[in-house]
Amino acid sequence: MKVLSLLKYLLPAILILALGNHSLQAQNTPSRPNVLVILVDDLGYGDLSSYGAKDLKSPHIDQLLSRGMKFSNFYANCPVCSPTRAALLTGRYQDMVGVPGVIRTHPQNSWGYLAPSAVTLADVFQKAGYHTGMVGKWHLGLESPNIPNERGFEFFQGFLGDMMDDYYHHRRHDVNYMRFNQRVVDPQGHATDLFTDWTCDFLKQQAGAEKPFFLYLAYNAPHTPIQPPEDWLQKVKQREPDIEPKRAKLVALIEHLDAGIGQVIQTLDQTGLSENTVVVFSSDNGGHLEAGAYNGNLRDGKQSMYEGGLKVPTGVVWKGHIKPNTETDFMAMTMDLFPTVCEAAGVKVPAGLESQSILPTLEGKTQAPLRKHWFFRRREGGNRYGGKTIEAVISGDWKLLQNSPFAPLELYNLKADPLETRDLAEKNRKKFNELSTLLRAEIQRYGTVPWQKPLK
Repeated sequence: MKVLSLLKYLLPAILILALGNHSLQAQNTPSRPNVLVILVDDLGYGDLSSYGAKDLKSPHIDQLLSRGMKFSNFYANCPVCSPTRAALLTGRYQDMVGVPGVIRTHPQNSWGYLAPSAVTLADVFQKAGYHTGMVGKWHLGLESPNIPNERGFEFFQGFLGDMMDDYYHHRRHDVNYMRFNQRVVDPQGHATDLFTDWTCDFLKQQAGAEKPFFLYLAYNAPHTPIQPPEDWLQKVKQREPDIEPKRAKLVALIEHLDAGIGQVIQTLDQTGLSENTVVVFSSDNGGHLEAGAYNGNLRDGKQSMYEGGLKVPTGVVWKGHIKPNTETDFMAMTMDLFPTVCEAAGVKVPAGLESQSILPTLEGKTQAPLRKHWFFRRREGGNRYGGKTIEAVISGDWKLLQNSPFAPLELYNLKADPLETRDLAEKNRKKFNELSTLLRAEIQRYGTVPWQKPLK
């Protein structure tokens, strides 16, 4: 009886202690991080203040990159849009998921069809219990099954197509590809402002949510047409009186984009989400020289297999995990972001990817090179090339490339000649033959994957 009586008084205290301990454990257990991937369009390697631009001010992107690790040796998978986006969202070489070239509005000039079997980042995060969303430029298909809501994104607000013919009217070949999920919408305003506002709205909605989120924000800017708001253009002209008109328009478009990204980061901060959100920033390819882009001292730009077409400004931020104000020359490429954000979130990485996580590097650990050989390829289209290809392989210090289907292969030593000025194809035939054999075998591997819409 005495024991029962004692338990009667002790039981409430035991329960209180147990509940308190459980609550403390819950507080001490880190929640899964949110993931925000920001991809901009055609941003040149040298077109940020933090990457050397002298006539351009990008305080918000620079400030974002200062919160984490900035990469000086990061490559896009391809020097044009769709293939790099496919690589980002699948963690695979773009040819292995059916997107060797640019997916366009008209079938006769479209050079890819995202494989229905390809598993996307959104698929993986959705399966792991994340709320998945996308805002901005899709560029991986215009119809079922290759639209965002059927490729793992529960929420989509953006543009299905490739480039917009006008940043204010949001059309491509007079067709409206703006969507809110699968509904056609016709919003008013500059596309950069729309994508920024929609992203901020999404983040505010997620601030109190129980589930973490994965959000892919893909801006059209600074892709052509180079169409900045007039007040931004006048601001640049007043500040840089000697700037060339073409360059002034691109600088204004980038600075307007920078302000939009600043609003997104400010929303992350104000909602408290930045405390536990992995933020990735990158570009889909190098800057477009004809539009006035600056790729630093790298050779060439967008659509080219030279370094200016492939190297892109990139950074990753994760408070408490990635040391601020760090920079690395560790080599990585777009598709490697897939397993990286998965590993950071504790999400199982699908088997069979060609990509590798760079999380150890981000956390300040020593990491072996991700791969021995790095392949780059673009299936060309249009009257200029008639459906042929350009490609490159980097192996150690050496790079072999073919930048036109009508030109011979070129060989460069990137360590001794980072600006690719001295073609060593004739002087080092042994290395030339070695790399051309590797490249040929990789192209043959790609040939096993169809890249056109299957016939019914």
